[in-house]
Amino acid sequence: QVQLVESGGGTVQAGGSLRLSCAASKTTRSTYAMAWFRQAPGKEREFVAVITWSGGRPSYAYSVKGRFTVSRDTGKNTGHLQMNSLKPEDTAVYYCALKNVGDSTYGYWGQGTQVTVSS
Repeated sequence: QVQLVESGGGTVQAGGSLRLSCAASKTTRSTYAMAWFRQAPGKEREFVAVITWSGGRPSYAYSVKGRFTVSRDTGKNTGHLQMNSLKPEDTAVYYCALKNVGDSTYGYWGQGTQVTVSS
């Protein structure tokens, strides 16, 4: 079983920055990607960004492209989401998740970390 723990959330003014981290208890050769999702109050969970674990290839939701940067440190089993130029609409609980090779869904999820952006 893999456990994921997010950290780095908080409250920031619009235009500010935060860096989220996601520590995985372990990864294996089957680990395919680490993704970030978010869920705002009253809204469905939405995809934010993903990075392939071995190749480090990133992909972003249109709403965060150019402002957020996803990265990973395979040696430390840790992923990061650098969030710049934050907007009030970025306010949400942010979750990281892992997907294994061949899986259609993300099988491992963190507990989430709150990000609040004030105007």
